[in-house]
Amino acid sequence: MSILTILEFPDERLRKKALPVKNVDNTVSKLIDDMFETMYDAGGIGLAATQVDAHLQILVMDTSEDKNDPLCFINPEILTQEGEFEYKEGCLSVPNFYEKVTRPGQITVKALNREGIEFEMQANDLLATCIQHEMDHLDGKLFIDHLSALKRQRIKAKLEKIHRLEGK
Repeated sequence: MSILTILEFPDERLRKKALPVKNVDNTVSKLIDDMFETMYDAGGIGLAATQVDAHLQILVMDTSEDKNDPLCFINPEILTQEGEFEYKEGCLSVPNFYEKVTRPGQITVKALNREGIEFEMQANDLLATCIQHEMDHLDGKLFIDHLSALKRQRIKAKLEKIHRLEGK
């Protein structure tokens, strides 16, 4: 397994729309393993393939306290959504920034698992938020797109300054 490089905002590759996975093969399995290793190493609870410059509809996440409940969603699709849940979201691609975002609090999602078998899952609160947050990445969206233009511009300016200072 390998730790992959996580793209950081305002990298334009984060805006690229992900393509459906046509065949769950060894290449996809290796990417999933690498994504889990990268997510755990970075201290995140979710990661979309887009964030590691692999523009396929793949999400990995683990919202458990002990980091022992890994979930993988390939070609995810939200079937139902209801209610509201507000959470102070952060993102590995927008490091060290956290802002409140309101999303549906209960969802039903359909996807393929890492073996290519279709499943449906109901998710609430944090897990529902994480799934929606990572699915946004597949459409080229970031959680900051749910914020005001002013907040988004401030975050962009701060990250650009940090990147300049770090020579990125």
